[in-house]
Amino acid sequence: MNAAARHPEARTDLPRAYLVVTNPSGQRQRVALEPLPFFLGRQAGSNLVLRDNRVSRTHARIFADDGHYVVEDLDSRHGTWVNGEQIRRHVLRHADRIDFGVRESYQLTFTLEPGEIHRILDQISTTSHSESSNHLIKLRSLVEVARALQNSLSTQEVLTAVVDAALSVTGCERGFLLLRKDRDLEVTVARDKTGKPLPPEDLRVPTSVIHRALNSRRDLLSMNFDPLAEHGVRPEMTVAALELRSVVCLPLIQIRSGSSEETRMSTAAESTVGLLYLDSRALPADLSAGSRELLQTLAMEASTILENARLMDEERVKLRMENELQLARGIQQGLLPAMLPRQGWFRAAGSSQPSTQVGGDYFDVRQITPNLWAAVVADVSGKGVSSALLAGLLQGVFLMASTDPRDLQAMLSALNAFLLDRTHGEKYATVFYCTLDSSGLLRYANAGHCAPFLVGLDGRLRKLHTSGMPVGMLEDANAQVVEIQLSPGDKLIVYSDGLTEAENAEGEFFGADGIRACARAHFRDSAAELHSALLAAQERFSEGGAVNDDITVLVLEYAAAS
Repeated sequence: MNAAARHPEARTDLPRAYLVVTNPSGQRQRVALEPLPFFLGRQAGSNLVLRDNRVSRTHARIFADDGHYVVEDLDSRHGTWVNGEQIRRHVLRHADRIDFGVRESYQLTFTLEPGEIHRILDQISTTSHSESSNHLIKLRSLVEVARALQNSLSTQEVLTAVVDAALSVTGCERGFLLLRKDRDLEVTVARDKTGKPLPPEDLRVPTSVIHRALNSRRDLLSMNFDPLAEHGVRPEMTVAALELRSVVCLPLIQIRSGSSEETRMSTAAESTVGLLYLDSRALPADLSAGSRELLQTLAMEASTILENARLMDEERVKLRMENELQLARGIQQGLLPAMLPRQGWFRAAGSSQPSTQVGGDYFDVRQITPNLWAAVVADVSGKGVSSALLAGLLQGVFLMASTDPRDLQAMLSALNAFLLDRTHGEKYATVFYCTLDSSGLLRYANAGHCAPFLVGLDGRLRKLHTSGMPVGMLEDANAQVVEIQLSPGDKLIVYSDGLTEAENAEGEFFGADGIRACARAHFRDSAAELHSALLAAQERFSEGGAVNDDITVLVLEYAAAS
């Protein structure tokens, strides 16, 4: 029995915990650690799916034990590491860094920050008033921002907390947060020191003036009674004329996340995303060293919030696209034959696994007459949506072709003309198309496709080499038809190049040798068993390596009439 099962009550005693997930491209997201046990791995059913072929299917788990969160490695290929050390089991502490033993992969940070924030707030609330009470008020303002960051999903709410905190730190009367929109600045948040919202028009200093001042300097801007005539403003619009005792501006710097390095901050003036503007009519702003440092921290927090909001928008677009691709994948998989014959004189087993959500491989098996079956495997050049669309069109051509499916040459000629007409030679496909009748006569045409293996019942292997050019490349591409007489028990392995080009962690290819070795070990097995053995052999070989192309495998078996 595992530790989580031994301590089912432990979960209720634990503070809520999160994983800050940094993916290989540098983007971050925050994931709640629930439910427990929480599984990490490449497998689709994991609580946190890590899309890296080098990560094991079920790599590690996090569970509750004796009032602690514990991470445990699940016999993964490259191990689980915490703070740079490989572990079997480790009690997690706040800010522990978890990774998976491979470079430029996912990195997780375990955090209990919400609990830490409440603890700090409680300490501040119980602190007695003293000479440092003013600093505690400022610190509390910063903590309120941090709490808003943890508990709010609204960017507007968090930016409002930033403005309130800046007013508290400086003692200013009004605060405005402005963001770039095209070439101008637009007021996003407007507040007074009591927390009352203000109309944007209350900012009487022209945004063009602030914009020019922002471009001229990147640090804290303080304009105590500074005339603005040098910026082309009329005399009646100077800070003095507006009866402002002081004005403070903090630029918000654009922050970008690097691919696998630390976050980068842009340095060009044009890269500022906006600014925090504060002013006061009654008293000068508090710009002591401590206050300036706190203000700079606030500006950095606001910049980070805005970058996170941008990333969240990108993530929403990406998620919507992924959902659409997932739907397309379901449709594409649904177009594959739902059932393949496993009894009788003709038997088959096949699968097609795209390397991305949708793929450019396609296979089909259909019965022409009780004594004749036809099969096809096609691989459209490239990957992704365009190749998937063409693969779907190919299926339509095979299903709806008006020519007799027994006329292989006419079928491929029609397909070649169809692709040339639709893609103008920019896309092509390799195709292996065959028919098999109950007498064992195999007729095939191989248009530039990988050479299938014919596996005899005695274990001998034979390659069926190409007999023509890929379709969609040249107008006069004609594949020759080849005839072979099969014996009972013979099996034909048809595959796409994604199988042979699957890599292991050392960069070696599965190759034709991998197919040969598996076929020799399973030549007496049925078509379904040989198909499963091939996929399992490739999976074992590629564990921790890259699968960069769609993998399609179709095994046909001639069993002869009983």
